[in-house]
This record gives sequence, structure tokens and C-alpha cells, in this order.
Amino acid sequence: MAQDFTPEYTVPGVELKDAGRLIGLLRTRLHALNDLHLTLKHVHWNVVGPHFIAVHEMVDPQVDRVREMADDVAERIAALGGVAQGTPGALVAERTWEDYSIGRADAIAHLGALDLVYTGVIKDVREAVKEAGEVDPSTEDLLIEQLRDLEQFQWFVRAHLENAGGSLVTAGASTEADAASRGAALG
Repeated sequence: MAQDFTPEYTVPGVELKDAGRLIGLLRTRLHALNDLHLTLKHVHWNVVGPHFIAVHEMVDPQVDRVREMADDVAERIAALGGVAQGTPGALVAERTWEDYSIGRADAIAHLGALDLVYTGVIKDVREAVKEAGEVDPSTEDLLIEQLRDLEQFQWFVRAHLENAGGSLVTAGASTEADAASRGAALG
């Protein structure tokens, strides 16, 4: 049964039931961004190998921007009259994805797995953009801006995974472990 997030008040021009729908949508985005931030820091701390410094330094600006995205989403939830539930317990209880599965690993292996993480996040943001666009252009605009940044971050990751022929070594991988293994074979 879907949780009802209908607030007592909301921004002018948005119906209360629509605000509740947006709050629920944004809660999931907040959880995904908080999870992504932690996953990126995990990669930053556990990357090893010849490409260590390149990946170690590439990930930190992504961490910073993803944290900003989470803050923007939380503030939008509050503006809509909702509660921005940013606790670890809420994230774990409400998420619909598995925890990142790669520990200490070669830089390219982590990037292979991270490519799949970004694919999942980006697909979900695209769906959220569609849903938000049905009721609120401000929320839709916020998500579109974040989508552009997330796609750019995935491009940075994929640049390490692409061969000279333009193919991704992780193409067809369905699990983080498989993508990491394919990436490690390149590195």
C-alpha cells in the first residue's frame, strides 16, 4: 500500500494531492541521492590500482554535487509541505535497490560497477521527470537539471570503460560484480 504524503499546505498553484504525489516521488529521489553519495565515497575510499588517483580525484566532485542535489530535493520536499526524511533508517526501509556490492577493487572494476549504478539512478530520474512534469514544472525543472549532471558523471565513468572502437567493455553486464569483472579485464 502506497504511503500518503499529502501535506497540510503546499506551494501556490499545486493541489494538495499533487503535492503529496510529488513528495513521495522526491522522497525516493532523496534516498537515491543519499545512497549514491555514500556509494561514491565508498568507491573513493576503496579504489586501488594503477588508475587509483584518477578515479579517486574524479569521484570527489561527483560526491559534492550529489550532496547538493540531495539538499535541493530535501528543500523542495519542505517547500511542498512535506518532511524530508534523510535518515539512514528511512533510506534502507524505503529503497527499492540493493546495496553496492563491490569492496576494495581495482579502479576500472569500480567504474564498471558504478556505470550500472548510474544507469539505474538515471533511469529512475527520467521516470520521475515524466511524473513530475504532469503536475509541477518547478519540480520537473529541478529533476531535469540533476539528470543532466548525472548523465555527465556517467559519461566520465564510461570514458574509462570505452575501447577505441567506441564499445563499452561493460555492455550487457547485468550485475555490479559482472560489470566490475569486465572492467577489471580492461584495466
